[in-house]
Amino acid sequence: MKVAVIGAHKVGKTTLAEELREYLPGYAPNIEPYYVLEESGYIFSEIPDVDDFIKQFECSVEQISKSENNIIFDRCPIDILAYIHAIDEARNIESLFETAQTIIATIDLLVFVPIEEPDLISCQKSDLPKLRYRVNDILNDWIWDLDIKTIEVNGTLLDRRDQVINEIVY
Repeated sequence: MKVAVIGAHKVGKTTLAEELREYLPGYAPNIEPYYVLEESGYIFSEIPDVDDFIKQFECSVEQISKSENNIIFDRCPIDILAYIHAIDEARNIESLFETAQTIIATIDLLVFVPIEEPDLISCQKSDLPKLRYRVNDILNDWIWDLDIKTIEVNGTLLDRRDQVINEIVY
């Protein structure tokens, strides 16, 4: 099974993905595209820009297209595309959206980690909270129309983990 944990920044995606990998020892980890690119020498802008997210989008598409089963992705093209749209709403993203739909059709489960009310994770001004909320809203609008099994998780880390496990096991 291929699982993708998606959401805006600072919602607990990576923490959940790591918890799932520990709880599901047969699953391989997949590093977030940002860190893959950073390790390969890509220099990101100090303030995120569309070009940085397009590079991450391409990396994510490649990661998923080359993957096998029993893997947990920390991000996938749809949440990266939400950042592109949030930063530049005038940009035509139709072809990128089609690519995202095609690639995520190979994923068995999308796990959406939304910003909760009250917000469980402190977000400083330097963490771009307006962008974070905008991406969260875009994802919430988009993901329910995709033809892929999707769940929204909430609560503590263990609550979130158990919600995903219940979808995978049962």
